[in-house]
Amino acid sequence: MNFQELYSSYTLYSALVLLADFFIRIGLSVRVIMRKRPYGVSLAWLVVVLVIPFLGGFLYLLLGENRLPERRKERAKASYDTYLGWLQTLQARTPVSWDKLNLECFPLHRQAETLVGIPTMAGNNLTLITHPDEILSNITEAILHATSTCHMQFYIWQEGGRVDKVAGALFKAAARGVTCRILLDSIGSRDFLKSRTAAAMRQAGIKIQESLPAGIINALFSRMDIRNHRKLVVIDGRIAFTGSQNMVDPEVFKIDAGVGNWVDVMVKVEGPVVECIAGTFISDWVLDTDTDHFHSELLLKDIETAGRISDVHANPVAGESAIQLVPSGPGLVPDAIHNLLLTTIYAARRELIMTTPYFIPDEPLLVALKAAAQRGVTVKIIIPLNNDSLLVKYASRARYQELTESGVQIFLFHGGLLHSKTITVDHDFSLFGSVNLDMRSFWLNFEATLFVYCKTFTEKLLAIQQEYLDQSTELDIETFSQRGSWEKFKENSVLLVSPLL
Repeated sequence: MNFQELYSSYTLYSALVLLADFFIRIGLSVRVIMRKRPYGVSLAWLVVVLVIPFLGGFLYLLLGENRLPERRKERAKASYDTYLGWLQTLQARTPVSWDKLNLECFPLHRQAETLVGIPTMAGNNLTLITHPDEILSNITEAILHATSTCHMQFYIWQEGGRVDKVAGALFKAAARGVTCRILLDSIGSRDFLKSRTAAAMRQAGIKIQESLPAGIINALFSRMDIRNHRKLVVIDGRIAFTGSQNMVDPEVFKIDAGVGNWVDVMVKVEGPVVECIAGTFISDWVLDTDTDHFHSELLLKDIETAGRISDVHANPVAGESAIQLVPSGPGLVPDAIHNLLLTTIYAARRELIMTTPYFIPDEPLLVALKAAAQRGVTVKIIIPLNNDSLLVKYASRARYQELTESGVQIFLFHGGLLHSKTITVDHDFSLFGSVNLDMRSFWLNFEATLFVYCKTFTEKLLAIQQEYLDQSTELDIETFSQRGSWEKFKENSVLLVSPLL
């Protein structure tokens, strides 16, 4: 091949590469626009697709659309009628006297029920547990007294420390005939799922199911960063635990990350709403596995039988709290929790306190928080001083100044990595669960939140939030505004892709 032929071939290949890149960018840009997602998300993906040749398009195809596994979608369709039938049975349970509660509670309840179909249930008792030793001890004790089922669902399960006692209790429960089911996220619990302990559990009859399997092959057919982030424990269908703590011991979990011990809070739940938590667990179990008698044919034909096998049943009144469970995720109503959070913020009249480890608000949430402060609501947001994600740190900092200028108070917690996800409104009602204030929790993660319409519980939660405030320092905006141009550039650069974090 002479020089002229070589040059012509090179020119041809270059032209083909440029044309391929051009059509990929234009084609995917049109696809992003036609998806009609929130402005920030669409803009972020357009930046990625248009600025990064080829790789941007690959990343969009891999992570840009909320593609759930086909088998999961098929199971969801097969069990949909049964799930709706179960939801309808909840309507007759323990009605709530709304005239005795804050006037803002009923519209919020009605919106949540419209979105997810689960009503508020009266007559519940909630016990807040803040110390990790007490959290794990309470769960262990409940398992040791289980008589029929132990159902557990976590994003992360890590061996070591006091978690080993929980595992020991499960071995004992299985040995005496208790049905034990553990549902763990494929990425969050990757190491444990491959561990010898997990193998020994399976050998002992403990059923362990991987939720939303992730891997190179799976990534070709479903979005691998859609995760199951719920933290649920249900014992005998009578007692439940939920909140922010994974099945980890903070004394051994990520101790080399340089952020201190993770600080969490959980609640022990007793009363009618436990049925909703139990039903949410078993619904997830059905979507991730076709074992254990939970076949679509059985579910569609016999709700009562399915409920008996899975310990989903009505529970007697145990207290005075009215509670509504809101499971959320990229399913039938992908924007449910986002919409409800906006309603919660706009409902505040006097005080709004929020705690979250990951704070990356989108434009609607940002506007709502600023508007609350501007109309005279005391808005306090407590976040950890040190974060385990550098990108989240910079994306959060990019919003500090405009929030504080509107009157929002930002507090930096220095007692460890504050991992609690709590919201209290006007000393009247509260939100409690696994949802972070970021786009991942709003759009990509399967989460669980308790909407608690109870002043007594909210006051107790406020006391915990005050403990966090006592270990925090309010952001000094004058000092913060003097940070260097390079820091501001990093913050604003990360902010461009913050809807994808």
